[in-house]
Amino acid sequence: MIAADADALRRRLDEVDYLADRGLATALFLAAELPQPILLEGEAGVGKTEAAKALAQVLDTPLLRLQCYEGIDAAEALYEWNYPRQLLSIRMAEAAGASIAEDDLFGPDHLLARPLLQAIEHPGPRPVVLLIDEVDRADDEFEAFLLQLLAEGAVTIPELGTRQAVYPPVVVLTSNRTRDLSDALKRRCLYHWIDYPSAEAVVQIVRRRVPEANTTIAEQAAAATARLRALDLQKPPGVAETIDWAAALALLGADRLAPELVDVSLGSVLKYREDEDLVRHHGLAWVVGE
Repeated sequence: MIAADADALRRRLDEVDYLADRGLATALFLAAELPQPILLEGEAGVGKTEAAKALAQVLDTPLLRLQCYEGIDAAEALYEWNYPRQLLSIRMAEAAGASIAEDDLFGPDHLLARPLLQAIEHPGPRPVVLLIDEVDRADDEFEAFLLQLLAEGAVTIPELGTRQAVYPPVVVLTSNRTRDLSDALKRRCLYHWIDYPSAEAVVQIVRRRVPEANTTIAEQAAAATARLRALDLQKPPGVAETIDWAAALALLGADRLAPELVDVSLGSVLKYREDEDLVRHHGLAWVVGE
């Protein structure tokens, strides 16, 4: 059992420096205990990937991460055959004057397991946490490919048959909602939307992740980031950018946020030239609340 209940899991996540609200802690608790895959959606930088990492820490189990992208297929996600080793086996058999069966060439010894297959074949005793990150970047065909894993905790390799997990992985999918995911995928998952945390929570997160930043910097960076999100930015800053900004300010020796510091450190929190231009148009003093 991962924890006695959702509140206990929330406390354990806090111990590994991940601050989860009760809704997220409950969703992760159910995902681990049912077990059932969970789809975490939210804006970029709100802590979706970190939630999976923290859950793996709490479970004291490996985290296997599959980073999705446009065009990803089974070779990157599930398995591929080790062609150099297959060729070597053929040449060794020829040198010995022997033949080699096709079943030997396409057997476990010549298989390269990728994250999905590694998760299915994990020997336990605890299940791994399988993070399928930014699944919205993949295409519809890849979503369909995932359905067997999500529904049955199994995958099929044409040459070897179906592999069923003895210890089904705790599957966490994340999405930045750059496109709508299929109903078939969503039906197989629990769902939780992670919103931007409150300013108070952001301050706590920054103080834990950037202990060298004083409370004033943490508070001012959190407030300034929230202020920036009110603008029509191409890439609104999330918690991750707030952490990066606070780390940069601390490295610059700042004990408080000032317009001149915003001027030289905007690249830590904004990622587009147009966004920087928009913020400068509003004024750097506005960013710090002056």
